[in-house]
This record gives sequence, structure tokens and C-alpha cells, in this order.
Amino acid sequence: MAHLTLGIETSCDETAAAVLEDGRQIRSSVVASQDLLHAPYGGVVPELASRRHLEALWPVVREALTRARVSLGDLDGIAATAGPGLIGSLLVGLCFGKALAFARNIPLVGVNHLEGHLYAALLDREDLSFPFTGLVASGGHTHLYQATAPGQYRLLGRTLDDAAGEAFDKVAKYLSLGYPGGPRIEEWARKGDPNVVRFPRPVPSRGPYDFSFSGLKTAVVNYVKQSAVSSQQSESSSLQPSASSLQPVLDPDLVADICAGFQEAVVDVLVRVSLTAAKASASRRLVLAGGVACNGRLRSQLAHRAAEEGIQVYCPNPSLCTDNAAMIAAAGYPRLLRGERALLSLNADADLALGLT
Repeated sequence: MAHLTLGIETSCDETAAAVLEDGRQIRSSVVASQDLLHAPYGGVVPELASRRHLEALWPVVREALTRARVSLGDLDGIAATAGPGLIGSLLVGLCFGKALAFARNIPLVGVNHLEGHLYAALLDREDLSFPFTGLVASGGHTHLYQATAPGQYRLLGRTLDDAAGEAFDKVAKYLSLGYPGGPRIEEWARKGDPNVVRFPRPVPSRGPYDFSFSGLKTAVVNYVKQSAVSSQQSESSSLQPSASSLQPVLDPDLVADICAGFQEAVVDVLVRVSLTAAKASASRRLVLAGGVACNGRLRSQLAHRAAEEGIQVYCPNPSLCTDNAAMIAAAGYPRLLRGERALLSLNADADLALGLT
């Protein structure tokens, strides 16, 4: 008989539930976005996110069961995100999963959100198998792993400050482009020239596979401020305002060029570091996962440069790159088969680590 797993994901601002058959076939996947809720603030407000999860989770789970044409009694296991993420958001999904498991006597496992992102590629590509190198780039994470087998991961490197997606959001907010920042930056970048403004490519000194994007974000802010000063000085030679009194008001063409230059810098760093790690691996397989993996420029540049290096790249469908519960169910499935069971004392962990360092 088929094994049916219910996945529950509430690590940040997406309320998601999915039903998987035998850990690979997606019977249903439902995601309730909170983008409109957080858009006025230019980023996720944790308290608002957790409150919305409380409202949306049961309707989302019910819809996932309905679309999969199954009932709670048909489930063989539940996989719920236990971390990392926003603690309030995590608690909503994990507590719901524990309550459901207890009430219906269904086996439960807690899943690391980052492991879920790696499993998204396994859901989408039947030809992918362990071992592989995996880059998880999202709003909260930029981590590089060596995945040797299911449940066996070694952390190769990570961001030392801002995550790649966080940098996208902060730059978009500074430029008043809207939220979420990643799609907005990419949209503007298509109209710009990445060679007009060349931003630095940060290279941390701590390790060959680490990342840093805080300085890049600061470089964008400084460039915008200087451009605003130059623009106002050219318009009025009699008035010399201080940089601190200026609101960044730029020509749309320059905004597009800034977005293109910023995006190119992020893409260049992600591609270079991840390919370096993949080349050092015997498998020569590279998985790109996480919300930032939706970026078209990143996907095309990685595919192009990987082909030159003889590296096989696996990028999940964009619907599986952003937070979803299908990837959580996929990561939980092998654990359920091994007989793993989470105790009702299992707690959410906002900083839950994945793998050995």
C-alpha cells in the first residue's frame, strides 16, 4: 500500500500543507502566502506572521487533504518543520502537528527546514540521488552543504551576516521597489545594464565556502546616496544640501542599472562559491534550492558556468524553491520509514542546525 505523509510548514510567512505518496509523488500542495500582509512594512513582521498562521493553518491542511482525496485516517505519518525560522511561526505548525499526531495516533517527525529545501530537488528530479553538493539560498539562509546520504549532511559554508534573500529585500526596500524584494529587483534588473554600476564581490577571509552580503548592501546604499547628492547639486548650484537630508530620488534608468549591478554581484558570488565546492566533490552534482533559486539570472548563469566545468546542476521548479510543505513531507518520509518518532516534548528551535561543521 502507498505511504501517505502530511507535511506542515510554517517556518516564516508561508502557511503550507501537502500530502505526499511514498515520499516522491505530490498528491497535493497548498500554500497560503502572507506577502500582502507584510508588504506595507517591507519585510516580515514576526508577530503578524504567527497570528496569520493560527488563522490559516487548519483551512490549509483541510484543503490539502481534500485535494489529495484522503482523510486524516488515511495518513501514515506527519512531518512538521521544527526549525530553523521565526520561533512564533514555528510553534504554530509544530504544535498543530503534535496535537494532530496525538489525537489520531499518527507517527510524527520534526524536520529541519533546510533539509526540506534540499529534498525539493529530489521531488522535482527523478534522476537526482545522493551524494551531492547543495546550496540553500533564501531570505533567512545562505548555506552550502555536502549531502552524502539521507540525513547525513556536512556544512561547508554559510553567510557570515545577511542572507542573499535578505540582501535582496533590504535593497528593494531602500529603493522603494516593494516587497518581496527578490522578484522586484529581478524585474527592474531586466531593464538595466549590469555593467554600468559594478558593485564589490565580497570574499570573506574565514573560509573558502562562506558568504557575506552586508557589505554589498552597504555599497548600494552609499552609491544611491552619492547619486542623489550629485543629482540635486546639478539641479541647483545655489543650494548645497547635506547627504543626510536627502531622500534618494533617482532616474528610473539608473535604478534599473543599480538593480542589475546588485543582482549580478549576488549571482556572481553564489555561482563562484558553489561551483568551487561542487568541483571539490567527487559527485560533481550541485543542487540549487531556496527562494533565491527562483531568480532567473542565477539559474541561467549557474547552468552556463556549470556546463563549462562539467558540473550537473539540479534546480527545482520555482514552486518548490519557495517555502512549501511538500519538501517537508519528502524530508520526513525516510525518517518515518526508519521508525523515527518525535516525542510530544519536541520543541521548536529558531536556530536549529543541519549537519556537522
